[in-house]
Amino acid sequence: MKLVTLEDVSVAYDGCEALQHVDLEIDSADFLGVIGPNGGGKTTLVRAILGTVPHSGTIRFAPELSNGRERLIGYMPQLTEFDRAFPISVAEVVLSGLQGRRGFRSRYTRADRGKVAELLERTGLGSIARRPIGEISGGQMQRALLCRAVISDPKLLILDEPTNFVDNRFEHELYATLQELNRRMAIVMVSHDIGTITSIVKEIVCVNRTVHRHRSNRITEAQLQNYNCPIQLLSHGIVPHTVLAHHPGDGCCDPHDSGCSHAHD
Repeated sequence: MKLVTLEDVSVAYDGCEALQHVDLEIDSADFLGVIGPNGGGKTTLVRAILGTVPHSGTIRFAPELSNGRERLIGYMPQLTEFDRAFPISVAEVVLSGLQGRRGFRSRYTRADRGKVAELLERTGLGSIARRPIGEISGGQMQRALLCRAVISDPKLLILDEPTNFVDNRFEHELYATLQELNRRMAIVMVSHDIGTITSIVKEIVCVNRTVHRHRSNRITEAQLQNYNCPIQLLSHGIVPHTVLAHHPGDGCCDPHDSGCSHAHD
């Protein structure tokens, strides 16, 4: 079942196109790994789907992706997008994922708080549930944001660089959790870690202003070069490494991408 369909979608900032004529479908069983160079438009693609940037073209959502009040889409933003100075506890961060369903003035139920406690325990955050978010580590914050993204039982989960600031142990646990979640929801994950996500995701979406979907979790360097999204594969001992090469673009890039080195207002 198609959950989201993008047809001829373009996004521009100050006359500079971050995305050009994108056609993409997200099915209910998909686990897509979104890759591409810094400034190539990965975050803009996510924001277009979430409806937080203006776009041309058409984005359609399946009726199953709505509960009447909100779209059943869970979103885990990059850590840099979340205001950690806001006076709120870890548990309250997770509860905020229910605001769209409960409303801003609704009271949370005992069942809601029980679900929060269960999620925090599963991610190793149970002991810091009442701690202010300004006092926790980046890795702990990432776990809390994941809990917030899934507490409403979304049909589609979107993650933007979810492994930033997390240690290797939690990264492994995160990927195992995502594979489990994919049994009941579609997942779109933006990541720079091409070498790791290719063993986790089902298919690769390469974004570099245009979007190309590869019906496999394996992609060759030659394919990426054809789409102006080149990589260089390196090996260090028995551990493979994948490094994005220089992007030979024209300077037009995604101003929301944290890796973008160009100036935007």
